[in-house]
Amino acid sequence: MNTLKNQIPQIELFSDGGAEPNPGKGGFGVILSYKGKRKEFKQGFRLTTNNRMELMGIIYGLEQLKTKSEVAVYTDSKYVVDAVNKGWAKKWKAKNWYKSKKEKAKNPDLWKRLLALLEVHSCTFHWVKGHAGHRENERCDALATMAIKQKQLLVDEVYERGEKSTSKALSSLF
Repeated sequence: MNTLKNQIPQIELFSDGGAEPNPGKGGFGVILSYKGKRKEFKQGFRLTTNNRMELMGIIYGLEQLKTKSEVAVYTDSKYVVDAVNKGWAKKWKAKNWYKSKKEKAKNPDLWKRLLALLEVHSCTFHWVKGHAGHRENERCDALATMAIKQKQLLVDEVYERGEKSTSKALSSLF
């Protein structure tokens, strides 16, 4: 007998992220939809990248779920959709976060978080064309833009720490 208590929630997650410039101030917007009810979220960061914000939006949305769910994820990020659907992220993890022998995978801190969430939730990733009139994608883009313009921006500590070490290395060369 199939009772409501035993059914896994079917969630739609819409997300968009960006940085102005790239890298620069960044933000993401997320919409979670369940049985016609919607929740919106946004966060802004003082220094980050487009790809980090695309990942963070999806991670943040999945982290809001209180129970194991089936989630249809919609994003305009080919980077995220392809890395999940084509198995790239799992390969990077298996290679200790390298894409090839010489090239490191970017954003391993966020990929670790996302892959862990994909172990909890059953997710399907769908690409939507950005800035093409998709209602939820347009709303997420607007939320991300609002987040970027907030006065109180969060610190993307992993990114900023990496930027500082890169800047130190460059300054020691010149």
